[in-house]
Amino acid sequence: MNLDLDGKRAIVTGGSRGIGLAVARGLAAEGVDVVIAARSAEPLAAAARAVTAESGRRVLGIATDTGDDEQVRRLVERTVAELGGVDILVNSAATPWSAGASTDLAATADDIVRREVEIKVLGYLRTARAVAPHLVAQGWGRIVNISGLGARQANSIAQTIRNVSVSALTKNLADELGPHGVNVTVVHPGLTRTERLAERLAAQSARSGKSVSELETEAARNSLRRVIDAEDVANVVTFLASPRSVAITGDAIAAGGGVPGPVYY
Repeated sequence: MNLDLDGKRAIVTGGSRGIGLAVARGLAAEGVDVVIAARSAEPLAAAARAVTAESGRRVLGIATDTGDDEQVRRLVERTVAELGGVDILVNSAATPWSAGASTDLAATADDIVRREVEIKVLGYLRTARAVAPHLVAQGWGRIVNISGLGARQANSIAQTIRNVSVSALTKNLADELGPHGVNVTVVHPGLTRTERLAERLAAQSARSGKSVSELETEAARNSLRRVIDAEDVANVVTFLASPRSVAITGDAIAAGGGVPGPVYY
């Protein structure tokens, strides 16, 4: 299927590694010029060079802390100046949730929740607020927010709050921007094979003596019983960022290989 993305222009936050980088690759492969944003300039520049070499598209790395509203505004201004406009925003910049973090009520301090909301929720709000006027003015656009299946599981107060909040933000934006031709969706990955997961499992393998493959099999509690690749999530996001996804807005798309048991409708 031709996704009709050739010549579109995108911003992908959290684009130097993990799901964000996979999304940047997926979009560029479909003919999109991409600005990737992350806090650290050196890995960002390396990622931009790699995606450019693979795709032949224009890929720029702009160091940005989405916790700073002024930096976010400069990111969007520079994107418009460099690429001539912006059509797509993919929000993927968030501090990783630590598998060993405290999850009980007594250990959930105010600062833990503030930190989670500041980057993943307010960060997404800042980028959407800066990009939306450009999308509305041209009468077309896509915003895809990367959240997580933690929105559907009560295993951590802070994790659930941040992911449910991204879903709530998505629905509000979808209803407001929909009449202007802008679709807004949220994607919930589950356990995903990224550089960070590989590092974590390699360390766990060294401690336990089990192979990484064995550890992945134990960790994959989804319906497919396997870990989903970042590229698999990126394929879903690339479709949602395309004109072909016009029928989908305001909704959450799970991309974690299926959650056994519950029926979501």
